[in-house]
Amino acid sequence: MATPIAPRCFAAFLVWLLFAVVGCSKPAPIVNESRPAPVVGKVAVDEETSPNLADTPFTLTDQTGKEFSSESLEGKVWMGAIFFANCPGPCFRENQVIADILREINDPRFMVVSLTCDPANDTPEALAKYAARFEADPARWKFLTGDLARIEQVGQKTFRLPVELGVHSERGVVFDRQGRLRGGYHLLEPDRVALLKKLILDVLAEPSSAARPGGPQGATP
Repeated sequence: MATPIAPRCFAAFLVWLLFAVVGCSKPAPIVNESRPAPVVGKVAVDEETSPNLADTPFTLTDQTGKEFSSESLEGKVWMGAIFFANCPGPCFRENQVIADILREINDPRFMVVSLTCDPANDTPEALAKYAARFEADPARWKFLTGDLARIEQVGQKTFRLPVELGVHSERGVVFDRQGRLRGGYHLLEPDRVALLKKLILDVLAEPSSAARPGGPQGATP
């Protein structure tokens, strides 16, 4: 006769099953009431309406325990993403894809910034161990932690992606050298990843001195 499962174990199993089925993302995008959200569906955004990183600078802590300022991204093409180390499945696959992108686009002018949405558990030490699983070069791939309210602000205001404790988007969003959000694609759909790589390469191929359309470099719309 089979031994019945204890109620606590059964509840834990149901939680695990729920995460395995639906993942850890929230499908609805962040919408700014004053203008359309820059990342809409699966297409790149209009540069003239995209936010500028200079308008919402941030400072967090990377996997080495050092302070990381968004000012260091100036002049680089970079991709932003959100995750947490204890995510039951989607985040690991998402970061495997990012690791592949970094290997394929082996250009020091391109880097990735990944924000944890579980900073209480994702300390710099925990992030260092997690980053090692992907052989992440800290010079090109920053895993950032800090105050949750600040992380939510960066995710929502700068990345324009939904983020709260343990909940996040599975998109990667691309910024150009002037800090403008240029578009975003889902990291777990191969055809979207192909478009994401193309977007990164296209932005890398642009002149480094390209001015913002309709105004001086870095000006807000």
